[in-house]
Amino acid sequence: MLSSARRTTNKGLGTPRSTRRALQTYDSLITIPSSHTALPTILTIEDDSAIRRGVVDALTYAGHEVLEEGDGTKGCDTALRRQFDLLLLDMVLPGKTGLEILAAVRNAKPTLPVIILSARGEENDRVSGLKLGADDYVVKPFSVTELLARVEAVLRRSPSRPTDVQQLDLSGTRIDFARSEAITEDTRTELSEKECDLLRYLARHQGRAVPREELLENVWQIDARGISTRTVDMHVARLREKLGPEAIATVRGRGYMIGGP
Repeated sequence: MLSSARRTTNKGLGTPRSTRRALQTYDSLITIPSSHTALPTILTIEDDSAIRRGVVDALTYAGHEVLEEGDGTKGCDTALRRQFDLLLLDMVLPGKTGLEILAAVRNAKPTLPVIILSARGEENDRVSGLKLGADDYVVKPFSVTELLARVEAVLRRSPSRPTDVQQLDLSGTRIDFARSEAITEDTRTELSEKECDLLRYLARHQGRAVPREELLENVWQIDARGISTRTVDMHVARLREKLGPEAIATVRGRGYMIGGP
């Protein structure tokens, strides 16, 4: 089992030798790919060095290329800058928390698969992570076999995930996110970065009213609990001035949506 550093001994899965022993069961269940087979790259953000070492060893042994970070701030920077195929994310980290990293990743890379690494007593964080868009979670201590099985399952589902939004058509106005512009037949209107982020998030969730709290957490990356702010409403009002009053609909008691209820 992969557990905390305080529980890890030389016989635990924090060491490469013991991790290889644990993978014997995994070997009996699947065929480990040959070295020339390219498997998805996985970023692991985990501050416990023993757990991180065991995870990295297991993923490497299974044939994955692995990136690793032990700090929340550095991990978030790596998650946003580097290209990889799946994120394994601890919730309690020095610097940025796992929830803060997840919100930033979901905003910048909405289709990226994410698995939460969670301690048993962190149920609220697991629930919050799933609401923010995590695909699955693994509770510590966990076995190598369970971890790799969950990684494979999430990666199998990932090809069917929706792609990111590059352009959006709203009643004769085309939103070009690459240029941050709203374009009609005879006008071009510049959009701010946050206005584009807000439109992009609503476009990814067309057909659903998105609550203000969800927008604050995923677009502004703010913990919305206990916060009273009109930031979302002000940005929606400015977008309506630029795009027309029908561009973003208000669903009373539920939030905002693209195209109307």
